[in-house]
Amino acid sequence: MARVSQEHLDARRRQILDGAALCFARNGFHATSMQDVLKEVDLSAGAVYRYFSGKDELITAIVREVLEEVRNAFEDATRQGAPSGPPPPPDVVAGKVLGRMLRIWSRLTVDGEPAFPRLILQIWSETLRNAQLAAVLTDVFVALRERWVWAVEAYQEAGMMPPDIPAEHVARTMIATVQGFVAQQALFGPAPVEVLQDGLRALTGMREPDATRSADHSSVNLNETRSN
Repeated sequence: MARVSQEHLDARRRQILDGAALCFARNGFHATSMQDVLKEVDLSAGAVYRYFSGKDELITAIVREVLEEVRNAFEDATRQGAPSGPPPPPDVVAGKVLGRMLRIWSRLTVDGEPAFPRLILQIWSETLRNAQLAAVLTDVFVALRERWVWAVEAYQEAGMMPPDIPAEHVARTMIATVQGFVAQQALFGPAPVEVLQDGLRALTGMREPDATRSADHSSVNLNETRSN
């Protein structure tokens, strides 16, 4: 009997994971049955159970894979600055991370839209009731927060950010911003990564109000009031 190559085994495992991820993104973890997965991947039960013991193991494998990819994407994005200088600005880092995740999972779509935002919302939800997966998510969150703290402190040392704001506060805000943008995509449809980048550039580039413009604006309003 001919031996099955490792490449074939890896490809089959990938097929099963992708099919399960698509089912989970479409209908959620608990509304998806193993029969749904078998139908999606067009394989027999025996072929699938050779790789995974059941739905719980599939869920765990997908959650671990997605969260590890997020972690790696962020670490790579923050390493792409000058060797002795700060990492790229926050809008560039966030854009690289989200763009990479969307590209990695671009092979999977639900109703013509990227499956990744829907899948990550299912993952976040599942961690609320699964302590094992919650621990995985917490580990990744802590790693992202620590890496953002490092990045913010580098920005502050380079004069790119005010030094009087606690770095951890900025770190949590940056993580929340990206999470919120992904949630918007899942709930309201896709938007280009550039939307997030433009918004971050505008917010991080805010300046004190221009006193001259404020005075001119007040003068215009006063003249309009008098004319009325």
